[in-house]
Amino acid sequence: MTHAELPEGIDDTLGDRRFGQGVHWHTVYTIVTSMAEQAFVSEELLCRVPGWRNYFAAKLGFRNHWYPIRFARDLAEGQVLEARLCGENILLKRIDGRVFAIRDRCIHRGVRLSARIECYTKQTISCWYHGFTYKWDSGLLCDIIAAPTSSAIGRRKIKVYPAEEAKGLIFVFLGDEGYPTPALSTDVPPFFLDPDMHIQGWSYPVNSNWRIGCENGYDALHIYIHRESPLVPNTQRSLPLGNVRTEFKHELLEEEGGPKGIRDATVDSLAAYEGLVEGKVVVSGTKRHVTPEEARSKRTTGSFMCLPGVLRVDNFPYTGLTQFEWYVPVTPESHLYVITVGRRCAVEAERTEFEHEFWHRWKPVSLEGFNNQDIMAREALQSFYGVDRNWLEERLIFEDTGILKWRELAHRHGRGVQLPRHLL
Repeated sequence: MTHAELPEGIDDTLGDRRFGQGVHWHTVYTIVTSMAEQAFVSEELLCRVPGWRNYFAAKLGFRNHWYPIRFARDLAEGQVLEARLCGENILLKRIDGRVFAIRDRCIHRGVRLSARIECYTKQTISCWYHGFTYKWDSGLLCDIIAAPTSSAIGRRKIKVYPAEEAKGLIFVFLGDEGYPTPALSTDVPPFFLDPDMHIQGWSYPVNSNWRIGCENGYDALHIYIHRESPLVPNTQRSLPLGNVRTEFKHELLEEEGGPKGIRDATVDSLAAYEGLVEGKVVVSGTKRHVTPEEARSKRTTGSFMCLPGVLRVDNFPYTGLTQFEWYVPVTPESHLYVITVGRRCAVEAERTEFEHEFWHRWKPVSLEGFNNQDIMAREALQSFYGVDRNWLEERLIFEDTGILKWRELAHRHGRGVQLPRHLL
């Protein structure tokens, strides 16, 4: 590799001074780039799960997908907010009603712009260190306050991210350069974008990997942890302890141009309402229905998990409502749990009624009286699954078939894996 072939900003004449006698930039660059191309999970482990290696490798999430990273209500006109997605620090700003997203790292010396926000004009943001100034819409370096005649002006750019608002959420597309931005509808469950679906929600930081969030949500047996949730008496609905299945019929949605996911019609399974230990009933679920027809109004009627990590739960937390929840990767050890509840509303009065109901009933009783139990479970799982090798030490059972089917689907349809090089 010649000096001209080295990456911009690297001076191979500085090799000995920076790294010691005999260590050259060519060697260092080769080592660094090789490490950056590797996944966050070692190849030794990845090769042992060929059916879901991409999912295993996606410790920091999948690239080339849309993710919700903030509620629209949090970002006022002219305001700048920080967010973190798949390990990348991002800044958001609303300009004339439209949301823009830019990488929170100056291209000059790598400092975070958010350390001290400087927006001298509506359309730009300036780095507090040397005054490198970028356009919010294109990322173009349009001025350098400390070096106004620099030849870099107008020639370099900071990374920008496509951003879109929908149903009160701000979605950001984490994409590779040149990757065609797909429609948002390919990355959300069916029904979410329906015109009459009115959405309310809240988000919670969770100290576990995003994959644990997905698997907790789609786990057919995890309802056991909810047996004492205040949501059950509040809604007077049925909630079994688990299920007794002899077969699984997971429906895979893999059509071109649509969301890629897996559906489990849980209401059709054989529910278990009595918990036995040594032949004795030691714990009971809650059953408030007799016939299968009654069950459809007293129980959740199905769940649908799709990429990049979002679950739709039908008829939950109550009949006629739908919960949509995202497990947004933040760091290898944490994710943002975005919970929304939707109701079909035809007129403004219905929307107003539902909004009041969400904040005064569903948020305290369901999000913080039911889903908080999911958060506890995920954080408990993190100590085990936080060690990569332990993914191969789990002992799943037949009733965990849905988890394996989800991993395999995500492996096939994830559009790209977040790698260390994407954080450089």
